[in-house]
Amino acid sequence: MGIVVNQSIKNTVITYLGFGIGAINVLFLFTKFIEPVYFGVITFILSTANIMMPLMAFGVHNTVVKFYSSFKTRQSQNGFLTLMLLLPFVVILPAIGISFIAFDTISSWLSKENPIIGDYTWYIVITAIAFAYFEVFYAWSKVQLQSVFGNFMKEVFHRVCTAVLLLLVYFGYMNTQQLIQAIVGVYVVRMLIMKLYAFSLRFPSLKHVQFKGSSRILKYTTLIIIAGSVANIILEIDKFMIGKYVAIENVAFYGVAIYIATVIGVPLRSMHQITYPLTAKLLNENNKAELKTLYEKSSLSLFIISGFIFLIILLNINQLYALMSDDYTNGLLIVFVIGLAKLYDNALGNNNAILFNSDYYRIVLLLGVLLAVSTVVLNALFIPSFGINGAAYASCITIFLYNTIKLVFVYFKFNMQPFTTNTLKTLLLISVSGLCFYFWEFPFHPILNIALKSLLLSVFYGGMVYRFNLSSDITNLINKMLRR
Repeated sequence: MGIVVNQSIKNTVITYLGFGIGAINVLFLFTKFIEPVYFGVITFILSTANIMMPLMAFGVHNTVVKFYSSFKTRQSQNGFLTLMLLLPFVVILPAIGISFIAFDTISSWLSKENPIIGDYTWYIVITAIAFAYFEVFYAWSKVQLQSVFGNFMKEVFHRVCTAVLLLLVYFGYMNTQQLIQAIVGVYVVRMLIMKLYAFSLRFPSLKHVQFKGSSRILKYTTLIIIAGSVANIILEIDKFMIGKYVAIENVAFYGVAIYIATVIGVPLRSMHQITYPLTAKLLNENNKAELKTLYEKSSLSLFIISGFIFLIILLNINQLYALMSDDYTNGLLIVFVIGLAKLYDNALGNNNAILFNSDYYRIVLLLGVLLAVSTVVLNALFIPSFGINGAAYASCITIFLYNTIKLVFVYFKFNMQPFTTNTLKTLLLISVSGLCFYFWEFPFHPILNIALKSLLLSVFYGGMVYRFNLSSDITNLINKMLRR
């Protein structure tokens, strides 16, 4: 667990730095410097591009991680990596061709409810390609067990650039149209920088090299597109469908609430960068004992940390909304509902990595497709009736169903589950902390109130985790900090 803890800590710091900058952008700069309709357009472009990304990447970013460690010679690794670089063009080139031929039809369909979207159809395609190849180059560096720089580019770089661009808008050096163009440009530049870094770790050999197992790899790559698409549909389809059913500014209002809740998922994203390749390695070596240990430890540590973040957000949400524009302050229910779903995500630890790096991914993909269809159907039913709250209900129901199926599947196929008695103790601690602190308000400025309540919660929650040794990894980390 040494390399996991080391890089996970670095990745967590980087990811929270990125989310901190992102929070400033989303909660204050976007909401103050541009109109909600343009914020909604930007959110719609990025969400739609994220839905398209797994298809554009042709599943390569997952395939690289799963199969790289199974190749033992440099020659076979070169052949494998060369194939991975070229595969996305199988989808990207036809997608560009179709976009040229059917541009008017696609644009009209996207902009049926909100005509302004039609002007940005090409921006979605370009952003999706940039997202796709960024993930390919990031996976390239992760299999070299170097995830920190890639995580910086994924979490911090574009947010810093976006903050600068928003300031330029505020000071009159850029208009909203130029802002949208520049944000798309930032993602293209990010992809190119990631490419240079990945190639500095291992430069590709572009000559064709034969290696065994290519049919198995191509089959996995094709099927994993479905997995990635399912995951992104579940995560992003709500914002896309809000743009299809109601006024585009509602995408901005919903996006702010979702961003707040998404912070709960940061620990999972941080640990995932290093546990994913390690899980693949343990599965390739058939080391089930270590895999079970990793499963339990990752689940417990993530549940404790994400539970604390969930409480910080929920207990301070009213004060946080008091700092924002009135247009954006109707998302309390969305934050709570999506927050619960994110908490469940974290509690599963490296469950996703186990499934998508095993031989059972085909069954999970089938279930995922059914749930993705359910997500679309639920959004179509709930959004017209409940507005943006309906999108939150649909996402939460789908995520809970999907996670429960994955949890049960791993239990029956691998004879392991991530929960221990300390998981139940942590759940009790989260519940008690929420009840004790939610109704405790201070009569001061919202920022001071947030700081005071967060400090008190940190002392209580952290003290209980340490006192009852709920996680040996967290206890050891605290002990190291105390000795220093």
